Amino acid sequence: MKRTVLIFGLISGAISALMMVITVPFLDSIGFDRAEVLGYTTIILSFLLVYAGIRSYRDTVGRGSIGFGQAFWIGLLITLVSCVCYVVTWEVLYFGVGSMRQFMTKYGEYMVDQARRSGASPQAIQTQIQEMERYRQLYENPLANAAITFLEPFPIGLVITVISAAILRRKKANAIAAQ
Repeated sequence: MKRTVLIFGLISGAISALMMVITVPFLDSIGFDRAEVLGYTTIILSFLLVYAGIRSYRDTVGRGSIGFGQAFWIGLLITLVSCVCYVVTWEVLYFGVGSMRQFMTKYGEYMVDQARRSGASPQAIQTQIQEMERYRQLYENPLANAAITFLEPFPIGLVITVISAAILRRKKANAIAAQ
């Protein structure tokens, strides 16, 4: 199981990390809206390896059968490995690349601008400014930064894990034949 989890988790993590490394330098020209769509699309695609990993385990180690619980566990572990790769990549970029330290400032400006464009009241805009300042300060703490970053891909991986485990569960062939 460990081999399957590591192989598929690292490939999944490499896909999402690579896309992050490729797109982050162009964030200003791509824009936050497009970058968000591109980022989450890549995360979803990278988590398709959860399905592939569970299926590989079922077909090779499980000899064609796997229960929901074991499939879920394998998928969850693949998701965790992938998310750790994603978080490590973000932490290296955020704290290692000088221009990335301005990410939250730029993102805050973007969010405030969005609020203004939507016709938000001055009070709502001020609340948005204060909230973005809190997030900017939070992002300066590596542990808080890592936790927030982990929460970006993990829910997607969890949903894909549940769906994959449900689709791929299969009883043993001799148990099916006896029925």
